Amino acid sequence: MSQAEVLVKPGPLWTFGLFRSELVTTFRRWRTLALLAVLAAVPILVGIAVKIETGDGGGPGGGGGGGGPAFVSQITNNGLFLVFTALAATLPFFLPMAIGVVAGDAIAGESNAGTLRYLLVAPAGRTRLLFTKYATVMTFCLVATLVVAVSALTVGALLFPLGDLTTISGTRIGFGEGLARAFLIALVVAASLTGVAALGLFVSTLTGSGIAAMATTVGLLITVQILDQIPQLHAIQPYFFSHYWLSFADLMREPVYWDDLQKNLGLQALYAAVFGSAAWARFTTKDITA
Repeated sequence: MSQAEVLVKPGPLWTFGLFRSELVTTFRRWRTLALLAVLAAVPILVGIAVKIETGDGGGPGGGGGGGGPAFVSQITNNGLFLVFTALAATLPFFLPMAIGVVAGDAIAGESNAGTLRYLLVAPAGRTRLLFTKYATVMTFCLVATLVVAVSALTVGALLFPLGDLTTISGTRIGFGEGLARAFLIALVVAASLTGVAALGLFVSTLTGSGIAAMATTVGLLITVQILDQIPQLHAIQPYFFSHYWLSFADLMREPVYWDDLQKNLGLQALYAAVFGSAAWARFTTKDITA
């Protein structure tokens, strides 16, 4: 990233230029490309496994209560269900892990590389830089989710038939409507990662080591996932950011069940507000010496 692009008078064009520079830097990293490659590979492996099993969907659904196995059993009838299955399989771990890595490195990585102080030389201030970093992470959330969905749709079209599909409720909808719902589900899945993104960004402001920030974020993610499976903690589990992740399956019902979807998006907004505010409070008062 050219420092000449950063050290300019702040304003809308400056903000867009910084955001564009952050996007280019993020998506040019080999680590980012490797994460996207792994995510794209998951639907391929699931599709091949289902094809070999010749229709018995007992394996790769997502854990934690959201309709993954029901999707798996429908893949051989309609390849579009591979999109739903792949998202259910990647959402509990692969997608949030990738988001945690990118978000954890957002500030700490700059600090570790010695470039954070130079970014802050521009008179735009720390708030605008932090917002740009979060916007970049959220863009990665959307891109990562779409990579899974597009890969699954491609593999599903190659290995299985496409056409009208049966919802979880047993009603029939056209392929066009099913494709629209698949796109909406991808958007909901991306939105479900806003809490993890904000948490990772907050952790990234606490340390100058990118590796430590990434490891801590992923560790917290795994810990919350484990706690969400312990029956004795049922009273507090609805407050875990991962609890309603698989509620996107309700978009494949007729009529759509909105209760858990609304709870999920509301919970993500709460986590984003809390940890986003904590990240702002920490970053704006942090002593930048590197």
